[in-house]
Amino acid sequence: MQISAQDRAVWSADISQRLRPELDRASSKLIGFYWPFRGEYDARPVLAALREQGAHLALPVVVEKARPLEFREWRPGIAMTRGVWNIPIPAEGEAVFPDVLIAPLVGFDSSGYRLGYGGGFYDRTIAALPSKPSVIGVGFEFSRLETIYPQAHDVPMDVIVTEVDAWPGLR
Repeated sequence: MQISAQDRAVWSADISQRLRPELDRASSKLIGFYWPFRGEYDARPVLAALREQGAHLALPVVVEKARPLEFREWRPGIAMTRGVWNIPIPAEGEAVFPDVLIAPLVGFDSSGYRLGYGGGFYDRTIAALPSKPSVIGVGFEFSRLETIYPQAHDVPMDVIVTEVDAWPGLR
């Protein structure tokens, strides 16, 4: 949250430029994303362009603490409400299963593991989905750590995108 507005704008533009090719392969699929929070990278402009090309989008909803997230389809103009931490979520809708999942990176390591806010929601959700989505972690390079000391339940990202690079197949 202490990144200057100018640096955030430049770094975010660089992330968007690297993220777009990763998402172009998924333009006809369901893409799960997050509503930005606490200064996280905002993928919504990239996703808006993909939506115009036919992509469908979904947002996560915390249904219950220590349980997998539920994804609900999202599009501009649908009814929204406030979820955990006052993050906007679709007010209603059937649960859907993303083909591609964009996950925010509070921290990450070169083995592709991520740190979130400590609830384990993304790892739990990925493990519970009927089929594993392609998981793209996005965040700022300064949050890269030597290791996050992954636990047995941690799920590595398939791709990590920062303002410096996109690293597919880190595992």
